[in-house]
Amino acid sequence: MTHTPPIQLDAAHFDSKARQWDENPVFQERGLKIANAVRKAVPLHRQMRALDYGCGTGLLSFPLKDELGAILMADNSSGMLEVVAEKIAAQGVMNMTPLKLDLLADPLPAQTFDLIVTAMTLHHVPDTDHILRVFHDLLNPGGYLCIADLDQEDGSFHGQEVDVHHGFDQTDLGRRTAQAGFTDAQFQTVFTITKERESGTQDYPVFLMTARRAGA
Repeated sequence: MTHTPPIQLDAAHFDSKARQWDENPVFQERGLKIANAVRKAVPLHRQMRALDYGCGTGLLSFPLKDELGAILMADNSSGMLEVVAEKIAAQGVMNMTPLKLDLLADPLPAQTFDLIVTAMTLHHVPDTDHILRVFHDLLNPGGYLCIADLDQEDGSFHGQEVDVHHGFDQTDLGRRTAQAGFTDAQFQTVFTITKERESGTQDYPVFLMTARRAGA
């Protein structure tokens, strides 16, 4: 019996999807719903420096751009970042900067941030505890972390053969977030993705977790 190695959804996978990404109405609606939840949970202001990690085509940050200061749009997919750069140019956006970045492999940005947002990215990051510590290091005291991702699921969202986390147990993620140095982690369900399966439709809830770095 041969063992099939797990499939890696790497940057090349997302490069190939980038041009069609914004045509998906589910992705559009998900970005708007997460952005609205961030807006309600965090007192945004125009002096707030933000990092959107795993930004994709910017469907989370573009709705928030007029309420924030400088936004670093970071992703490891060149294809996604090309789309971001084109949207920035087309809309005349002055406060967004795209950057190819893998926080588990590349040197950390020199700047620190008041807000870090990341949507549907954490389940692709192999070492959850490491990335949470990196987020903590990159936040200014009193800064906010906003993570949107899947609730724990049975592996059918991407398929059992795909090498990703099968969502997150909120209690466990809250504990890991506290261990990384954050306080006041709070969860809310902000969106539900429905997929057709052989057994019928299946719902995959998406949570938003907000937490703060202790300090100011």
